[in-house]
Amino acid sequence: MSSNELVSIIIPIYNSEKYLKECLNSLFEQTYENIEIIAVDDGSTDSSLQILQDYSDRLKIFSQENDGLYSALKVGISKIQGK
Repeated sequence: MSSNELVSIIIPIYNSEKYLKECLNSLFEQTYENIEIIAVDDGSTDSSLQILQDYSDRLKIFSQENDGLYSALKVGISKIQGK
């Protein structure tokens, strides 16, 4: 991988409010800067979507009705632009 290649990171989310900020902050602190972060909210019933929206200037957010991990990953994969 060259040093300027875009790397896509997909985060499937379901009721993850307890650890979501820590997860996102960790991603934003990485030294490799050419990343896109795609978060797929899988119908969370807690405040996960609101937390994602607080970071909306730094990641792409997609939402769907709860359909499971596989479905959320599939949505994320369909949206990536990097490796």
